[in-house]
Parts: sequence; structure tokens; C-alpha cells
Amino acid sequence: MGSMTKTNQQYDEIKKICQDIFTKKMKDYGTAWRILRPSSLTDQIYIKAQRIRSLQSKGTQKILEGITPEFIGIVNYAIIGLIQLELGVVDQPELAPDKAEAKWVEYFEKARSLMHDKNHDYSEAWREMRVSSLADIILMKLLRIKQIEDNEGKTFVSEGIDANYYDIINYAVFALIKLELEGQKG
Repeated sequence: MGSMTKTNQQYDEIKKICQDIFTKKMKDYGTAWRILRPSSLTDQIYIKAQRIRSLQSKGTQKILEGITPEFIGIVNYAIIGLIQLELGVVDQPELAPDKAEAKWVEYFEKARSLMHDKNHDYSEAWREMRVSSLADIILMKLLRIKQIEDNEGKTFVSEGIDANYYDIINYAVFALIKLELEGQKG
């Protein structure tokens, strides 16, 4: 099996895991996240990425949830961020769960398509990366997003917030492939 075929199969497995969590949380909470501004979502993702880094540094954790659920949360919050960028912030959650899930799938698949293009250029270099490096890159991307948000969305030569969210999704999926499917340590 070619490496891209393997990557696609692994993406499908991670998609199922992340989508399942997204759907279950929607059953518990509805689409309350529709009131969050993109900057709040960036901060949520940042907290999760910082926690991953802290767990990786300490090697122990006080809360039983480990690194894997944090990467799943990063995927889901980044997709929510993309939905919010498209639909805008609302005062009351009005998005039907089936529409929210369809948007989730749409943005996950856009991220996968982007990954295909980049993977072609980089020959799956991510497979040689450590999970800790993937977490660091996610943190760097978040700092970039915060800077763009602080500049009121303006960039001079750089990609915008959405491009960084897509990269964050893909780096988190890569980390989940390594952790969940290939049994590597953080």
C-alpha cells in the first residue's frame, strides 16, 4: 500500500474519532459554541496546546485525561473556528445539529485536501516528526493567529487566520495518527 493510501486510511480513522466526540458533545451542549468569537476559540485551542506541552515536559499528569483528548479537542475547536469565520458570531445558538455536523465534515475534508497538496510537496515529512514538535508547531500557529487577531485580521504578506486553522487541524491529525494508530509516545 502506498504511503498516501495509508495516510488516507489513517485520516479516516482519526476523522471517525474526532467526529464522534464532536457529535456527542453537541448532544450534551447543542451548538452553544456559536456564541464564541474566533479569538475565544483561538484561546481555547491555545490552552489545549499549552496543556499538551506541559504534559510532555512533565511526563505525568494530575488529571486522567491525557494528550490524545487534547489533540481531538484542538481538531474540533479549529473546525469550529472555521465555521465561525464563515457564519459569523451569533447571540443565540441557532445552528441545527445536522447542519453543524455537515459543516464539520466540509471543513475536515478541506483540511484533508490541503494536506494532500502539501504532502505531495513535502513527501510526508510529518512522519519523521516527533509529537512534541507537532505540538510546538501548533502553538506557533496559534501565536500567529493571535497576532493577526490583534491586528484586526490584517496581514501584510502572510496567510490569514483560516489558513492557520487548517494547518492546526492537519498537525493535530498527524499527532493523533502517531499517538492513536502508531502507538508512539508524546
